[in-house]
Amino acid sequence: MTLVVTGATGHLGRLVVESLLARGTAPADILATGRSVDKLADFAARGVKVAALDYSKPDTITAALSAGDTVLLVSASEPGNRVGLHTAVISAAKEAGVARIVYTSAPKATTSSLILAPDHKATEELITESGLPFTILRNGWYTENYAGEIEKGRENGAIVASVGDGRVASASRKDYADAAAVVLTGTGFENQVFELSGDVAWSFDDLAAAIAGIVGSDVAYERLTPEAHAELLKSFGLDEGTIGFVVALDGNIRDGLLADTSGDLARLIGRPTTPLAEGLSAAAPATH
Repeated sequence: MTLVVTGATGHLGRLVVESLLARGTAPADILATGRSVDKLADFAARGVKVAALDYSKPDTITAALSAGDTVLLVSASEPGNRVGLHTAVISAAKEAGVARIVYTSAPKATTSSLILAPDHKATEELITESGLPFTILRNGWYTENYAGEIEKGRENGAIVASVGDGRVASASRKDYADAAAVVLTGTGFENQVFELSGDVAWSFDDLAAAIAGIVGSDVAYERLTPEAHAELLKSFGLDEGTIGFVVALDGNIRDGLLADTSGDLARLIGRPTTPLAEGLSAAAPATH
């Protein structure tokens, strides 16, 4: 049986491969895939099997998958086009007769009004309809998503958002990668859904305080109305689609859609999730 990791050239997929190796999986039992095999050369040098796999090129998917494989389908990064890309992988997995498909979804994807949920809901439905054994990992927010706020805090002494008093139960990508590795290598996870999130739901005041600790100067959270937030983003030259997405996502946070702390992630990885300040510090851009 081979453990196939898609998107292994990306942040999460790469960490999953590293976690599998750290947990003692034989390199030859891992197939790391991505659109560019060249970007997987370091894994190949360590004995990991590598292959080109592009969601938009079905022949590459068919060539990579074999009967009995366990496949990690890392969700595509193109909102609005995810379902078509995921369909290609699921169809090829069914045709190949893989043993199980593990999918990185979104919080409460089938019932949530989260702006990111529809693509994931559709993908989960495709997986269940395929008849393949599955495990759904509904990944919450990544702490690294806020790494870009560090320099804003350093330069402006403030971070701005329209999340109000909303909270985010984020965890580091490594936490989610470790959970994927556990599920890929373990037993008893068939046809289960896990709601993964950090142990602590933090506020944007907490985020500002964590950034202040990193940059060594005061940083405050400036609350904006959705309208003021949209105008600010417009002044930066962002297009209407991007502005609408950012403001809607902040509205989702304001409504508490990323605040749940189920404990599933910590239970899977057998340790507490990475605290906000620690995760941000690890993700902080290098300064000179």
